Amino acid sequence: MKKITYVTGNWAKIASAKQALEPLGFEVDNIKMETPEIQSDDVPEVSKYSAKWVAEKLNKPVLKNDSGLFVKSLKGFPGVYTRFVDETLGEDGLLKLMEGIEDRSAYFKESIAYCEPGKEPVVFEGITKGVIDTKKSGTYGWSWDFIFIPEGENQTLGCFPDEERWNFWSQDAYKKLAKYLEEK
Repeated sequence: MKKITYVTGNWAKIASAKQALEPLGFEVDNIKMETPEIQSDDVPEVSKYSAKWVAEKLNKPVLKNDSGLFVKSLKGFPGVYTRFVDETLGEDGLLKLMEGIEDRSAYFKESIAYCEPGKEPVVFEGITKGVIDTKKSGTYGWSWDFIFIPEGENQTLGCFPDEERWNFWSQDAYKKLAKYLEEK
């Protein structure tokens, strides 16, 4: 069984990777560690750089994820700066920026980079569409979960317990990664 180390502490990301890869004979473990994040306007570039850095440092195949929240009416902001905006403005600040804005469509873009030591990373993407609510709601999750309503729903992710909430996220990136590894 081939082993892949997912560089994350997020249990939902680990569960998604295991669901996609373990049936193909890949063992997924994880490690939580700080990695360098380059400044780029492109989510895949950020994940690729971090994955290559970690693969070389640990000398084993790794997965590294980067994601961003893109709000259409804000011209894609916060995008790759999602974590920084979360730490500075937070959900309240984003809601304030969007006061009076009718088009509240948004999406999360997730980029998963797979990298083996000495090789270039391969990136797989997934999109989770939805809208930004006009107010915070819910008691589950964290951060954007309290203002993001996934497509097809009428309440924020924060209204769903963990075991339900992670099912709303796109699994496309993991499926593409699984297909890549299967054909490799």
